[in-house]
Amino acid sequence: MEVCKTKYPIILVHGVALKEWRFFKSFGRIEKILREAGYTVYSARTDGFGSIENNAAQLKAQIKEILDAEHADKVNIIAHSKGGLDSIHMINNLDMFGCVASLTTLSTPHRGSSMASKIYSLPRWLTRFIAFWINLWYKILGDKHPDALTVCKQLQQVPSDNPESFKPIDGIYCQSYSSTMKRSRDDFLMFIPLFFSRRWGEDATDGLVSVESAKYAEYRGDCIEESLSHSEMVGLSLKKKKRRKVYAFYLTLCRDLAERGF
Repeated sequence: MEVCKTKYPIILVHGVALKEWRFFKSFGRIEKILREAGYTVYSARTDGFGSIENNAAQLKAQIKEILDAEHADKVNIIAHSKGGLDSIHMINNLDMFGCVASLTTLSTPHRGSSMASKIYSLPRWLTRFIAFWINLWYKILGDKHPDALTVCKQLQQVPSDNPESFKPIDGIYCQSYSSTMKRSRDDFLMFIPLFFSRRWGEDATDGLVSVESAKYAEYRGDCIEESLSHSEMVGLSLKKKKRRKVYAFYLTLCRDLAERGF
């Protein structure tokens, strides 16, 4: 496929639990695939369990570095899961509107996650206990300000603390994609969340985020027709046949941004 290079550099923004750490890449081989195809791509260095406000500030600092390094005035953001909420908060609240050309969200819980709601409703002593160990572990992995309990609260099914996540941003090209996990055997990481999501009445979901919650601005549908889980969307646990289709999706996405002048 002939590459039509994007006008602005691309930054991949990960969601909860993922992070750049030593040899582990938050988007698997996707950054490398895009770079080899000729695109200028970076991966966000935000905390794995940082709050929306915390990660938005970290993302702003990195984008400023990218703009200086690339002598550019804007970036294209491709954000997975909570990364989309971090990006929207950054644009709306941290004076970054003029630094973003486009925002693409992938399975971002714009209307929250039923899984987060259920976890947050557990007895407070239990959620605090779980959060303590998550925060400790992610601090060891390099998170500057891990706050698992706040993250869970912010991702609840009705995100009253974050109504801005529903609203498209005028002046920035915004689009969204979802994915649907159709069989529990497809991803051993997501089969338990999928089981509970279906029990709670969510038929179309990637295990963690429903298709309805992922819809934002110009909704483009599922990124591929086949069954695809929340983690598979960023290149994790992918089998060979599906891997090619996911990589092709990202290449097509970037080509489309380039053809739109971004």
